[in-house]
Amino acid sequence: MATPAVPVMKLQHIIGLPVLISHTGRMAGRIKDAWFDEHWKLKGFVLDGWCWKPRTVRTVLWDEVLTCGEDCVFIRGKESVRTAKVSIAQRSFLNGCVRLKDLPVVTAGGSQLGRVSDVYIDPFLGTQLVGFELTDGFVSDLMDGRRWLRAPRDSDVFLLGEDAIIVPTMDESSLERVAASDPYM
Repeated sequence: MATPAVPVMKLQHIIGLPVLISHTGRMAGRIKDAWFDEHWKLKGFVLDGWCWKPRTVRTVLWDEVLTCGEDCVFIRGKESVRTAKVSIAQRSFLNGCVRLKDLPVVTAGGSQLGRVSDVYIDPFLGTQLVGFELTDGFVSDLMDGRRWLRAPRDSDVFLLGEDAIIVPTMDESSLERVAASDPYM
């Protein structure tokens, strides 16, 4: 099994983690989703919890995250949790109008490589996606495992569109195999 050269975390592993305030240890909520800008750079997290204003969500900007660890996320302070309009999370992993999960990945030559099962981020940088975990479905995952598609350093190489991710023409054999049960790979 191949592994990426950078320390990475799966976004699905981060979703559900408790968010703690660094100087008090008080829990601010749990991560419910992550949202991205138009270049698919991680902007922040959507937290669980009720908002008194309609069509709003509780958020934490990535700049307010001090540590993104295996078991929890630490933020600067209680003021790091803000209320924002739902539209802020238009491009998100799970719930936005444009969602990354299950987005098909197709080559410029017209071949589908799979669908996005998960994304990888560097928890120390956090803003740039470093790779995509692709699936062809449950049976294929069990028999062959999932595949890892490294994100290019130049974000213009992949077109991260609303209905598909378009990548340069490549052969499926150029994708690295990943065990579906491995929490980090």
